[in-house]
Amino acid sequence: MTEPVLIWGAGAIGGILGAYWARAGVPVLMVDIVPEHVTACSTKGLSIEGPVETFTQVVPCVTPDQLEGSYSRIVLAVKAQASEAALEQLKPHLAADGYVLSAQNGLNEHTIARHVGADRTMGAFVNYGADWIGAGRILFGNRGAVVVGEIDNSLRPRTQDMYELLQIFEPDAVLTDDIWAYLWGKLGYGAMLFATALTPDSMTENFADPARGPALMGLAREVMLTAVAEGVDPKPFNGFEPAAFMPDAGDAAALQSLADLAEFNSKTAKTHTGIYRDLAVRKRKTEVDPQVGAVAQIAAKHGIDTPLLRRLVELIHDIEDGRREMSRGTFHELTKVLA
Repeated sequence: MTEPVLIWGAGAIGGILGAYWARAGVPVLMVDIVPEHVTACSTKGLSIEGPVETFTQVVPCVTPDQLEGSYSRIVLAVKAQASEAALEQLKPHLAADGYVLSAQNGLNEHTIARHVGADRTMGAFVNYGADWIGAGRILFGNRGAVVVGEIDNSLRPRTQDMYELLQIFEPDAVLTDDIWAYLWGKLGYGAMLFATALTPDSMTENFADPARGPALMGLAREVMLTAVAEGVDPKPFNGFEPAAFMPDAGDAAALQSLADLAEFNSKTAKTHTGIYRDLAVRKRKTEVDPQVGAVAQIAAKHGIDTPLLRRLVELIHDIEDGRREMSRGTFHELTKVLA
């Protein structure tokens, strides 16, 4: 197709996709709300930095008010809490036969479906490590799982087309007929990642610390219990093994998964989560409510108590609002829940 793929959000996730696609000759247009970033991408180019690959690629980019036309393929790559506003802005630009792909963390596919319809919504799971580090600069810290699938578990020509596009960026990308299995797996891993952001320590330091293991395992177990109640069988990826955190699994399997996650994250130039950067560097709100909070709400509908998830939301808000500092003591407020 000669029509550009529209990427809404040119940060860590969307920016890398845009740079790789543009370099491969795929027509791309990115949309971002940071004028300096828009200008840099469109003029001197978007610089992809880090151990995976280093290159600079000019990628056409505009602010939302500058966007014109309609597009059949829109990749939504904004923070979860920005989805509603972004969808209101992009909806007039979605072609009648088009779709929106969620390249985000969480269950944003539900939000997209409410705005544009379930039939015009596609899901994706991404676990590569990247950080927006400044206007026109993105750190590509490590490769990770990339999965795409329809939210009704069908396989269509458009799904195959997007899969082939994603293979340009990630040759090992997966086309699935069960995207929810991956999205819920990421929610279990993601809950633990939010916990690592309660401290200034790296992801690997958190996963490798035996004292933090019980709280980390407990968080993943609450998410997996909720996934089962939702009728989902989460899939493993990059060291996260959902089966290890199921109700009938013992501590040995869970501890092995934590060790595997410590190993996986020890090999990335992205040592801390984007959540950590939101709190410590960019001083802005995190995605804790639409991710961790959303799981707690779903669990409550099934009569499942999630004390660790609920406490984690409170602690992240405490840091956001300046009531607590990032510290091991703050992390172990989670451990107290298990007492």
